[in-house]
Amino acid sequence: MQYDCKDLKLADAGKKRIEWAWENMPVCGLIRERFEREKPLEGVRIAACLHVTTETANLASTLRAGGAEVALCASNPLSTQDDVVASLVKHEEIPTFAVRGEDGERYYGHIKAVLDTKPMITMDDGADLVSTLHKERRELLAGIKGGTEETTTGVIRLRSMERNGVLMYPIIAINDAETKHLFDNRYGTGQSTIDGILRSTNMLFAGSRFVAFGYGWCGRGTATRAKGMGANVIIVEVDPLKALEAVMDGYTVMQSLEAAAVGDVFVTLTGDTSILRKEHFERMKDGAIVANAGHFNVEIDIPALEGLAVDKRTMRDNVVQYVLKDGRKINLLGEGRLINLAAAEGHPAMVMDMSFANQLLAVEYLVKGKAGLDKRVHPVPREIDGAVASLKLASMGVKIDELTEKQKRYLASWEEGT
Repeated sequence: MQYDCKDLKLADAGKKRIEWAWENMPVCGLIRERFEREKPLEGVRIAACLHVTTETANLASTLRAGGAEVALCASNPLSTQDDVVASLVKHEEIPTFAVRGEDGERYYGHIKAVLDTKPMITMDDGADLVSTLHKERRELLAGIKGGTEETTTGVIRLRSMERNGVLMYPIIAINDAETKHLFDNRYGTGQSTIDGILRSTNMLFAGSRFVAFGYGWCGRGTATRAKGMGANVIIVEVDPLKALEAVMDGYTVMQSLEAAAVGDVFVTLTGDTSILRKEHFERMKDGAIVANAGHFNVEIDIPALEGLAVDKRTMRDNVVQYVLKDGRKINLLGEGRLINLAAAEGHPAMVMDMSFANQLLAVEYLVKGKAGLDKRVHPVPREIDGAVASLKLASMGVKIDELTEKQKRYLASWEEGT
C-alpha cells in the first residue's frame, strides 16, 4: 500500500482521537450500520481530497465499510492532523497522503497519487482535486460517475467550470445542503474560528473591535460568537441584502477601508481573493490581528504585507508578526490559511456528523445512478437532506409532530381559503 505520512509511531494516539470523535457522530454511525449490511459501494474506487482530521478518518472508514476502496489526501497543507494520517495507514490500511505543513509541490504530488487509483467517484473540499483532474489527468474522466464538493469555495469554482462548459461529470454540492451550511458553516465555523484565534493569541475578545469580512453563514456564525464574548462586531459586505441583514441583526456595517482603521481583529470569510490588501494594512492600528476562515490563503494579500514589512518574527505558534516601516506591527495567524484548522482542530464532530452524513448518502446516490445526472453542479436531493435531519433528531432523542391527513389536504388544495 502506498502512503505518505509524517510518522507511523503517532498512529496509536491518532486512533484514540478518532474513536473520541466517533462517539459524537451518531448519524454517521447509523448509516455505517446499514452500509455494513448492504455494501452499497462494493468495488467503487473513491478519491478524496479533504481536511485529514479525526472526523474525516471516520468518514473514510465508513465508506470502506460500505464496500468502497478509498484513497485520501489533504485539501489544505495546514489542516492535516499527522496522528490521524498515521492511524488511517496503520490501523485502517487506507492509502493516505498528507503531511502537515507540506509545500505546494508535495501537496499536488499527493493529489496526483490519489488520482493514480483511477477513481470512479471524487470527494473534494475546495475543488483542487477536480481542477487537477480536468487540467492534468483528463484520461481518467471517462471512468468517473460523479463527485461531491464540501465547501463554499469549491462550489464557486465548480460553478465557474459549469458556466464555461468544461465540467465533465456531475458534482453534488454538499455545502449547499441545509443540514450542512445552516449548521456546519454557522455553528462549526463560528466556534472553531474563535477557537483558533484564541489558541493562537490568548487575547481577550471582550471590548475588542472584531471585523468580519463576509456575512454568509460562516460570517454569521463567527460574528455571533464574537459578539457573545463581548466583542464589538463590524461587518464588511459587498452584497446589499447581506449587509442589510447584518444591520438588522444589530451589527455595525461599514466599508473595508473605514473598518481597517478601527479594527483590532480582522477575519476574512468570503471564499474570494485579495479581501485584505495593501491599502488595508496601511491603515491598521499597531498590534492588529489578521486571520482567514475562508478556504484558501488568497483572501489575505500576504505578498503585499511582506512588501510593507521591514522585519518579521514568529511570536507564538501560528503567529507571525510583521513590523512595518513606521513601527506598527501586524500579526498574521496561521500563515493566512484556515485558522480553525491551522491553529485548532476544526469543526466539532457533532457538526461534521451531519456534513459527512450528507457525503455518505450523496456518494450512494451517485453510485446507484438512478437520477441520470448531467454534467453540472447539482443540489443535495431534498430527501437526503431530510433524512440527515431526521437521523440527527433521533440521535438527540428529539421527536416532532407529523401533519394530519386534513392538514396535508389543506396544504395541497387551492380551493379552501379563509
